[in-house]
Amino acid sequence: MTKLAGKIAVVIGGNSGIGFETAKELKDNGATVVISGRNKERVKQASNELGVLGIVADVSKVTDIENLASEVHKKLGKVDILFVNAGIFQPAPIGNITEEMFDYQMDINFKGAFFTTEKFLPFLNDGASIINLSSINAYTGMPNTAVYAASKAALNSYTKTAATELAPRKIRVNSVNPGPVSTPIFGKTGMEENQLTNFAAAMQERIPLKRFGTTQDIAKLVTFLASDDASFITGSEYNIDGGIIINPLLG
Repeated sequence: MTKLAGKIAVVIGGNSGIGFETAKELKDNGATVVISGRNKERVKQASNELGVLGIVADVSKVTDIENLASEVHKKLGKVDILFVNAGIFQPAPIGNITEEMFDYQMDINFKGAFFTTEKFLPFLNDGASIINLSSINAYTGMPNTAVYAASKAALNSYTKTAATELAPRKIRVNSVNPGPVSTPIFGKTGMEENQLTNFAAAMQERIPLKRFGTTQDIAKLVTFLASDDASFITGSEYNIDGGIIINPLLG
């Protein structure tokens, strides 16, 4: 398919999980794709596998974002699609949250996302599409997710403001709120294997559609929002969660 032919797309955090799958989907639809990530080896491996340009950048550092935006512009020109996907999840109960844990999640999930748009804005074409990867955790009150949820709620609020302010340039800004999705992010939480297994089983029972989402599910939604098919959509949030947010007590 070529509905994104001629478009330049940047996927922040494109070396694994949702970012990797979305980079593949965007490329399959005709876009020229750039991925970024913090880990040099993973970025190299993913870019080789996808056949796209890979650039190392840590979005918790504003100078890295600035350099990334400048390098993309220098190599490919102005950008049409910006998927702000990088994020981390570090669960902890209230009362056990350290300043370091707070800063770590906020620096990547919100500050990094905020300044990604800020630094790429001069290099975005009028009519570009920005898609922020958020989470239904912004609304669920799920235990042990206070900082993560707050970072995503902030991102969704920012999405609406950015959509309003960037509308004169026809730049569309939307959020995607996944529910439980099978991605490597859960393996980075510090939870033991049996804890992860039990958590996944309990969560799946609460999802009306009785399955976790896939990275492909999210990638297809992001690709739709990036395309001209979504040209009248901005400032919106899309829950893609198997129905868990409308019936959280099911199971």
